[in-house]
Amino acid sequence: MTELDRATVDHLLRTTRSVRKRLDLRRPVPRAVIAECLELAVQAPTGSNQQLWRWLVVEDAATRATMADLYRTPPVDRASSGDARPVATPQQQRVMDSARYLLEHMHEVPVLVVPCTEKTGGAAGWAPSIYPAVWSFMLALRSRGLGSCITTGHLYREREAAEVLGIPEGYAQACLLPVAFYTGDDFAPAARRPAAEITYWDRWGQTAP
Repeated sequence: MTELDRATVDHLLRTTRSVRKRLDLRRPVPRAVIAECLELAVQAPTGSNQQLWRWLVVEDAATRATMADLYRTPPVDRASSGDARPVATPQQQRVMDSARYLLEHMHEVPVLVVPCTEKTGGAAGWAPSIYPAVWSFMLALRSRGLGSCITTGHLYREREAAEVLGIPEGYAQACLLPVAFYTGDDFAPAARRPAAEITYWDRWGQTAP
């Protein structure tokens, strides 16, 4: 058995970031690259080994513009629900600025991908079975010089998005992934709390001795 290049794999896992401001809005994304990444994504594990997903790749400029409008205009009650939020930390402010940038430029992102899956029952519903594939897709993008991030804002208007995209009843949209080549150099590991501080063993609150 050939041993994996662990250093490369670890670097990929450690430095795959949510990319918003560094998406290249001018460089086209070849369809073949998206297809390669999806071929890798559909190898992800799924609950009961059922691959109930569908992947909607949106290249058409008019459709992307409509999806961007749905993304940036949630219902009024949702748009005003965050008025009483506490003051953001510097890190939270950077994330908010980044999210605002994407909000303003979503229509310019060259490709939008909407992962969908059949609505199923079960204890956990449909969501857990598709997100491993979503993450595999993002890792595959990263390894080819592209970036993305998981967004869900358009799901406040999921029914309208389904009409725009022709998604039939019985399928749920998991998220919306803006896809583009990323600009600048490589990504650095993020500042995170050590896993040991947030990992419990056998019982909540019980850390390793």
